[in-house]
Amino acid sequence: MKKILIIGIGAGNPDYITMQAVNALNEVDVFFVMDKGPAKDKLVALRKEICQRYIRHDRYRIVEATSPERVRDRADYHASIEDLNRDKQQVFERLIGEELADGQCGAFLVWGDPGLYDSTIRIVEAIAATGVHSFDYEVIPGISSIQALAAKHRVPLNRIGKSIEVTTGRKVAAAYPDADSVVVMLDAEDSFRHYVDQDIDIYWGAYVGTPDEILVAGKLRDVADEIRRVRAAAREANGWIMDSYIMRRSDDKA
Repeated sequence: MKKILIIGIGAGNPDYITMQAVNALNEVDVFFVMDKGPAKDKLVALRKEICQRYIRHDRYRIVEATSPERVRDRADYHASIEDLNRDKQQVFERLIGEELADGQCGAFLVWGDPGLYDSTIRIVEAIAATGVHSFDYEVIPGISSIQALAAKHRVPLNRIGKSIEVTTGRKVAAAYPDADSVVVMLDAEDSFRHYVDQDIDIYWGAYVGTPDEILVAGKLRDVADEIRRVRAAAREANGWIMDSYIMRRSDDKA
């Protein structure tokens, strides 16, 4: 039977790799790497660096495949994600069928943690359910961008006895969540700008853990314009941006 490992590789710094992930890397015969175009070559390069640094044999190989793109600006966001995952599933099925021999171990290296805002687990689970390919699979957790962001800003994610909500920019733009600490991911529209008139602290970061890392923190009313400026400049310079932030009301004590 074939085996598939879904390995969380952390949020950008090769040092974020756990010992469990290192051991898993050394089981792998074939790594499947999704190429998202020239603008994101650094993401592919990081995966290759991790393999070179931590794998203690030279029997593995890396297979790159073009990653399908989501059709953006569709009115039905959920439908666009379903279509994207369907297209990815077709690519994954081909890779498992054509590039992995019986008895071999293949792996997908997932940025951050596979259980947080990533569809690799769902896609592999869907492939297994079809029964077309016979394989077992395992998930190896990683250090998420949220954990890395909190560590970089030297703040806890939660305050004592208080709640946390992890959400998207789309949701935050619609209404401020009913939670003490709000962690926002996938925000393409600077949704924090809707709350600059409130007494809120923000801890923002982009490319956390990488050489391109940018961090901004302070009162939202004071730093919102700075975040928007540096975010736009970074996106223009790199062709993409991966950022997240924590917001919490200043009038609540830890």
